[in-house]
Parts: sequence; C-alpha cells; structure tokens
Amino acid sequence: MNVCKDGNYGNPYSPGGFSHRAMEIREVVRRTKDEAQGTRSRILDAAERVFSEQGVSRTSLEDIAHAAGVTRGAIYWHFKDKGDLFAAMVNRVTLPLEAMVARSSDESVEDPLASLRACAVTALKRTATDPQCHRVFDVVTHKCEYLGEMAGVNNRISAIQKGCVDRSEQAIRNAVKRGQLPASVNPRLAAIGLDAMLFGLISNWLANPGYLPLERQAEAMIDLYLDGLRGRSARRPPRVARKPAVRRHTRAA
Repeated sequence: MNVCKDGNYGNPYSPGGFSHRAMEIREVVRRTKDEAQGTRSRILDAAERVFSEQGVSRTSLEDIAHAAGVTRGAIYWHFKDKGDLFAAMVNRVTLPLEAMVARSSDESVEDPLASLRACAVTALKRTATDPQCHRVFDVVTHKCEYLGEMAGVNNRISAIQKGCVDRSEQAIRNAVKRGQLPASVNPRLAAIGLDAMLFGLISNWLANPGYLPLERQAEAMIDLYLDGLRGRSARRPPRVARKPAVRRHTRAA
C-alpha cells in the first residue's frame, strides 16, 4: 500500500523535491544571516559600553569580546580591526542624521530653512535624550585619541563633518534662492558657523551637562542663529563720516 499519494514527496530529483529543498536552504540562510546580524549588533553594543567606561585607547578587542559574550575571532569575522569596529559604531548613530541633512539640501524641498532647522534641532535633542547617541558622541569627542591604530578613523569623522557642512551649505543656498535669507548671506560661512555651533554645544554639554538644558533650549539656540542670518548678514556697520576739525585762529598780541 502506498501511504504517500504523491510519489515525488521527498524525492530530490522531482520538481517538488527541489522546491522543498530550496525552501529549507533559504530558511537556513535566513537564520544564519539573522544570527550573524545579531552577533554584530551585540559586538557594537558592547563596544559602546566598554569604550564609554574605559576610553578607546585602554580598550582591547578582548575586552569587547568578553563584554559581548563572543570570541575574538567572531569580532574579526565582522570587523577588520578596532578602527573598523569604531567606525561602524559611529555609523549607526550618524548615518540617520547624515541622511536627514542630505534630504534638506534637495532643491525640491519647499522650505529648506525649516528642514535644516529640523536637522540641527534633532542632532541636539538626540544627544540629550538618546542614550546610544549620547554614549557614541561622548566617546567620539572626549574618549578617543586619534593616533596609532585610530588615526584612520579621523578620516571618517572628518568626512562626516565635511558632508554635513556641504549639504548645509546647499540648503542655505536654496534658502537664499527662495528668498528666505538675504542674498548677502555667504552660504559656506553660514554652514561652517552652524556646524561649529552644533559641535561646540554638543561637546560642551557632554563634558558638563550643567552647561545648559540642551533638550529644552535646543530650538531656541538654533532659532537664535538662524534669526541672525535672516536679519543681518556679517556686513560691517557703515562708517560714520567725521566732520573736519575746525581750526581756531588766535590773534597775535
């Protein structure tokens, strides 16, 4: 008696057998990829914590492996070295912000100044409220010496900064074209000024949270800067013409 009515069931040489086997392989591959991604995320989470607690220079890959509950070989499977791991850790936080700034620089944006403002406010508020963002920015600004094996990472940090300044410049240029800012505003200098303001606020607040209530004052600080661009550019005040001095003639005795 043939219990299985489908004689091709389980036969790898039948079309149905190949389909079933392919589904099994895809499921195994999916689980393997998910597990690998989970391991990678666990390593990055551990790196954030250990870098924050010990500083980058005092942290070894063995320290991170122990904190993540993986072998050192697992770290090398996902990352080339400590610098590569550090860059990936930074990317998790900065890439969403970079994408947001990139969208604000698109010429199709109807209100480029409002879009740029949203980017700047988001950067400040995320630093103040997002623990992951807080940790990573604190490590980047205060707990890493960009020397030796970390020297190459500085290129990545510089590239992030340059990209944000370039896109902010384009957003400001678009704002000038739409009449949101006076034509006398220098877009490059305005973008550099905004970048310097953001970096200074974030760096100072991370070093001393009592510096200012960053989350509460984020919008006011950015508005203060943008209002300065709207009202007056960096033009020198007009010179006041001096009246010629009047010489007094005295009579000879």
